[in-house]
Amino acid sequence: VQWIRGEGLLEKGKKVTVTGADGKKETHEAKKAVVIATGSRVKGLPQIGLELDKNIVLSSDDVLVAEKAPATMAVIGAGAVGCEFADVFASFGTKVSLIEVAANILPIEDADCSAELAKAFKKRKIDVMTGAKISNVKVTKTGASMTVEAGGQTQTLEVEKVLVAAGRAPNVEKIGLEAVGIAKSERGFVKINEKFETSVPGYYAIGDVAGNQMLAHKGSREGHVLADLLGGQHAHLVNYKNIPSATYCHPEVASIGLTEQQCKDQKLDYKIGKFPFSANGRARTSGETDGFVKIIRDAKHGEILGAHIVGAHATELIHELVVARENEFTVEEIDLAVHAHPTLSEAIGEAVLDSLGKMLHA
Repeated sequence: VQWIRGEGLLEKGKKVTVTGADGKKETHEAKKAVVIATGSRVKGLPQIGLELDKNIVLSSDDVLVAEKAPATMAVIGAGAVGCEFADVFASFGTKVSLIEVAANILPIEDADCSAELAKAFKKRKIDVMTGAKISNVKVTKTGASMTVEAGGQTQTLEVEKVLVAAGRAPNVEKIGLEAVGIAKSERGFVKINEKFETSVPGYYAIGDVAGNQMLAHKGSREGHVLADLLGGQHAHLVNYKNIPSATYCHPEVASIGLTEQQCKDQKLDYKIGKFPFSANGRARTSGETDGFVKIIRDAKHGEILGAHIVGAHATELIHELVVARENEFTVEEIDLAVHAHPTLSEAIGEAVLDSLGKMLHA
């Protein structure tokens, strides 16, 4: 692998012009393919007066190099990143206000999981505000203030730091897409097909810049599959419906497949199975009894439509269900697998049994 360090610009004819740190330019031509993997970047909220400034209004990149934890912090956005950093700074002793415009924190997760995490956060004195509207933002050299409307109440919030965790934007600007003629999707990502091909032959895109889930493990799998395709090998295309979601806070949250609301929206005939970690022997002995496992199955055939876990090591446990869904196992087949005792994974087996009306240890 030849590593060329510099700023790249796409050119027609499967070429890339690279400008080095010394200002010199050199053009490289690909024999077979040019792969666009420029990723994404954090973004501020200029529409409400929160431009990132590395001093008061911070991104998830900026807080990683903060010299100390502030006394107070407002976290704007309660997706995975917002919840993770709210958890971290609350552990440091920061008084955290977690603000989310949607009705629930972790809005893409199952509503039961969101409610369970919100309950755990509130127990730890994290101020969780959902369905929130922010106005009157003022940023000074020493802090920020804003008006927050949430839950029928309006308050003025004054904090030392603001963490903006309201999403990421794909890096599609100034890389030559327009000059080459590569199309973008309605949401601004590089438009690709199932084999990562863009609208121009010989140019491919993977990772955050290509849309779908903006997750490291999704982008990594795309890279593996594309390498096989370009090498003439047989490759299983990426199943975007079976990419696990993981939020690394306390308790952890992990999921695969459909939420219960999505099942309702699609008018699916489904059954729910649920098992609390408070009834799991391993969770009780380790003192980690928050949370549950929730299984959503097809009512007729037992297909696993979705699975959702809140609790200790949820991001590890979910992979039993990722493998099950990828191989089209039914809940009955998961029940056939003997789960060692005492383990947290027993909760998966119990949730499956509950979906069948056969729970043993509630």
